[in-house]
Amino acid sequence: MGAAGAGIMALLDAYTGTNVNVAEKICDRYARVPERIALFYEDESGRAERVTFRELQEQSAAFAGFLRAIGVGKGDRVAGLLPKGPELLVTVLAVWRLGAVYVPLFTAFGPDAVAYRVRGSRAKVLVAGAEQRGKVPADLVADGLMVVTVAGPRGRGIERGDFSFHHELARATPVPSPEPLSGDDPMILLYTSGTTGNPKAVVVPVKALAAFEAYMRFGLDLRDEDAFWNVADPGWAYGLYYGLIGPLLLGKATLWYNGRFDPKVALRLLEDYRVTNWAAAPTAFRALRAAGATGGDRYSLRVISSAGEPLNPEVMDWARREFGVPIHDHYGQTELGMVINNHHHPDWARELKPGSMGLSMPGFRAAIVDDEGRELGPGQEGHLAIDVTQSPLFWFRGYEGNPEATRSRFTPDGRYYLTGDDASMDEDGYFYFSGRSDDIILSAGYRIGPFEVENVLLTHPAVAECAVVGAPDELRGEIIQAFVVLRPGYAPSPELEDELRQLVRSRLAAHAYPRAFVFVRELPKTPSGKIQRYLLRKAGSSRDGRQ
Repeated sequence: MGAAGAGIMALLDAYTGTNVNVAEKICDRYARVPERIALFYEDESGRAERVTFRELQEQSAAFAGFLRAIGVGKGDRVAGLLPKGPELLVTVLAVWRLGAVYVPLFTAFGPDAVAYRVRGSRAKVLVAGAEQRGKVPADLVADGLMVVTVAGPRGRGIERGDFSFHHELARATPVPSPEPLSGDDPMILLYTSGTTGNPKAVVVPVKALAAFEAYMRFGLDLRDEDAFWNVADPGWAYGLYYGLIGPLLLGKATLWYNGRFDPKVALRLLEDYRVTNWAAAPTAFRALRAAGATGGDRYSLRVISSAGEPLNPEVMDWARREFGVPIHDHYGQTELGMVINNHHHPDWARELKPGSMGLSMPGFRAAIVDDEGRELGPGQEGHLAIDVTQSPLFWFRGYEGNPEATRSRFTPDGRYYLTGDDASMDEDGYFYFSGRSDDIILSAGYRIGPFEVENVLLTHPAVAECAVVGAPDELRGEIIQAFVVLRPGYAPSPELEDELRQLVRSRLAAHAYPRAFVFVRELPKTPSGKIQRYLLRKAGSSRDGRQ
């Protein structure tokens, strides 16, 4: 067994078995040093705080005592409709102290989305921020849901029958020791973003912590001396797994900013906190690039990582020019965590290849398979899959209450987990994303991945963002249609459309250029920043493309 294999086995040993103490792993073992910081926090109002592991331990033990007093125990579900902040950390740790299951709710959700997840998860308690309390439907409370509200000034946000978060925290009797769990016990119930169909509930077991720590070490190379910032929101997988759980597992402070993403604020935070290890979605990097953000010696960045969507090479080139550090693209899913990376760890770092999302992470083996589940060779496009039999860190156990959707994720023999994405692999084992399986464009007999067309369009100075979809066409089956967000100072015109067509024809392929353009102010996205191409497909190609 090599060094990587031994490391993987050590992680599995730490997070499996029958006596895994989640709160101990994420918090308590680091609380022995009173001044060790767990959270740096700022918000738009100017509030700034530092929370130590010791403070987090004490407050979460107290809140766990309150939750236990109102009937929350092992296996019960507690939902959190909370913005980034100390109260979110306290809530999550308190839930896990009791062996209960945390259900994250993104703060941009409306009442229908909240109700769907609370009912589906059978949550007994919902902890809400003052600004979010109004999104909790009254019928949920009437049906027995208990609501704990983090009140604003003068009790703002608290409704009749609610518990007050800080009042209960102050008077609760702390839970003396966390509930031990097995590696197979659930700790999170996280709903997928639901870009097609209803969101599905992903059960995340305790043993997934082994995979989360592996990514922090192999993928992000988080070191003791690093200042770490993951921009992603903990209401979604990447922010929860690797902006909350991951750094705390390693005893590292996480940086949270509660506010809309603003390029000027982002640059200020990078400078003020001397961030060395930075992770974000491509949306954030594209916004910085579109705003004309510039780097310089005032930044301390050692590594930059991107996840959530494929990273365009043009954005990678921009980061290298401005910050002197290349962005490493990484791939994962809610159901997997991160599994394919351009790794930062020096033992696993390899040459960066433009357009590649990297190689399999230690503990996982990715492959390309055809419709029959047979592996394909280098250069052949097919379905991106995970070989379960050779992936000791694979933890996905299925969608709760949806066995049919669970079965659809695996080949009939159960060997391969199917991601739903199409990709290819080169002879060196690097993977290249093509698109969601239902995003592939079939035009005149050609299979065209939207990502490669978008990469070329983004090299044009007028293009801030773009998304490519297939639109019905009687002759070709589908044509390529591009939805384009222009940079300030540019306006839609037939001449610009011709420039963009010729750019793709010359840079990519004569058959792969967009035949229709729609210029839009913004692209539809999920709350986690992924482009919702299915909404663009619904728009069709009937518009004249100018608005």
